[in-house]
Amino acid sequence: MDWLRKNTAGILLTFLIALFSTFLGSKFPIIGGSVFGIIIGIIINNTIGKPSYTVNGVKFTSKKILQYAIILLGTGLSLAQVWETGLDSLAVMLCTIVSAFIAAFALGRLMKIPFNLTSLIGVGTAICGGSAIAAVSPVIEADEKEVAYSISTIFFFNIIAVLIFPPLGHLLGFSDNAFGLWAGTAVNDTSSVVAAGYAFSNAAGAYATIVKLTRTTMIIPISLIFAAVTIFKKKKAAKADETINYSFKKIFPWFIMGFLAASLLNTLGIFNQGVADFLSSAGKFMIVMALSAVGLSANFKDMMKTGFKPLFMGLLLWFTVSLVSIGVQLATGQI
Repeated sequence: MDWLRKNTAGILLTFLIALFSTFLGSKFPIIGGSVFGIIIGIIINNTIGKPSYTVNGVKFTSKKILQYAIILLGTGLSLAQVWETGLDSLAVMLCTIVSAFIAAFALGRLMKIPFNLTSLIGVGTAICGGSAIAAVSPVIEADEKEVAYSISTIFFFNIIAVLIFPPLGHLLGFSDNAFGLWAGTAVNDTSSVVAAGYAFSNAAGAYATIVKLTRTTMIIPISLIFAAVTIFKKKKAAKADETINYSFKKIFPWFIMGFLAASLLNTLGIFNQGVADFLSSAGKFMIVMALSAVGLSANFKDMMKTGFKPLFMGLLLWFTVSLVSIGVQLATGQI
C-alpha cells in the first residue's frame, strides 16, 4: 500500500502524457510518440513544474517501467526472420555499427563530450535510436539530462533522413533492396525507417523494416558490452576506494536477458500473432511513458549548458553511418 501511495500519482501522470503523445505520434508518424512524450515532459517540467507528490512515480517510470518495456519489445521480434535477413545485411550492419562507435568515441574525446552522452548518441545512431538509448541508459547510469539530449539529437537527424533519403535514393538509382538496406541501417527510429522506406516504394519499405528489426537485436550484445565496461569501472573504483559499494548483480542488465527470452518465446510460437502484437504495442507505449518521465525530470537549462557540440557530433555520426552503408553495399555488389 505504501508503494502505491508513493508511486501511483507519478505513474498516472506519465500515462496521461504518453496517451496524448501516442495520439500525436499517430497523426505525425515521422516524429513519433516517444519524441512527443519527452518534449511534453520537458515543457511541463521547465514551465509549471511537476507536482511534488508525483516525483517518486515519475522516477519509477523512468527507471523500472523503462526496463519492463524493453522486455516486452522482444515479443515483436522473430529470431528466425532476423537470422534470414541478417545473412543478407550482416556486412553492412556490422560495418555501420562499428564505424558509428569508433567515430563516436573518437569525436567524443576530441570534442571533450562526457562519456555517457557520447555513448548514448553513439548507440542511438548505431542501432535504433530511442529504444537503444532507453536500453543502454540504465546500464551506464546516465541521468535524465543526458538521455533527453541524446534522444533530441537522434530525432533531429531522423526527420532530415525521412525527408531527403527517398529522393536521394531515386537520384542515385538505388534498387528497392539497396534503398531498404540503406534506410534500415542509416536511419534510426523504427517509425522513421518505415516512413523513409515506404516513401521510396512498398518493397523498399518492407525490406527496410525487416533490416531495422534485425538491427534492433544488436541491443543485446551492445548492452552487455556496456555492462561489462560499467562493471569494470565500478570494480576498479571499489578497489581504489573501499567505501564504494560494488554489486555485479545490481549493475548487470537483467532486463536484456528478458528481451532475449521474449524474442525466443515469440520465435518458438508460444505467442499467437494477436498476443505478440498486443505485448509489443504495450512495450512501445511503455517506452513513451518512460521517456515522458525522462522529460519530466530533465532541466532544460542544464541541457543547454552542454552546448551544441553533441549535436554536431550527431551530425558527423549520421554522415558516417550513411556513407559507410552505401560504401559497403558498393563493395559487396549490392548496389
